[in-house]
Amino acid sequence: MSKIARRQFIQLSAVAAAGCLVHPGREAQAQDLPQLAEDDPMAQAMKYTHDASTVDPSTRANPAADQNCANCALIQGNDGDEWRPCQIFPGKAVAAAGWCSVWAPKS
Repeated sequence: MSKIARRQFIQLSAVAAAGCLVHPGREAQAQDLPQLAEDDPMAQAMKYTHDASTVDPSTRANPAADQNCANCALIQGNDGDEWRPCQIFPGKAVAAAGWCSVWAPKS
């Protein structure tokens, strides 16, 4: 299990709760959403990048070279889509090849 700092856990919980309130009962479609920019303040806070291969695996909380948004438990949408909705960034689509510090393995 990853060691998430209490402050980060509270921030992530607030973001996830806000995402649930934005469009309850409606699944976001990636084509309806703007793409998340790497310079977005929330993206910067979560160390988001469009290309996971540019992140040194040893600097990650859960070091693994194969981590990307496509194999994260928080991504939504259809497998194979290049851009997909994410629970961490409500209202934005993330690159399937991307990565952020909240990456969690699918169960």
